[in-house]
Amino acid sequence: MPKIDAQIAAAEAKLQQLKARQKRAVARARSIATKNERSQELRRKILVGAIVLAKVEAGEIPRAEFRHWLDQAIERSDDRELFELPVKDTEHA
Repeated sequence: MPKIDAQIAAAEAKLQQLKARQKRAVARARSIATKNERSQELRRKILVGAIVLAKVEAGEIPRAEFRHWLDQAIERSDDRELFELPVKDTEHA
């Protein structure tokens, strides 16, 4: 009986190792997929931004309207500074 018990223990240990390896592989695959999704989202934003800026430069979108969009959408002070927008008063918001 001790020989069988030892074999069972060894098999259980091996099973635990394989489960841990599978868990790491699944986590790695999920991490890679998330990274790819973030990368694709960033690429879409860059392309859309480039298109909108080109339309503004070409006069197809009025600059005042574009600035209004930025003013309405951008909240963070450092982001507003990037576009030379006045800092929003957030104390009363």
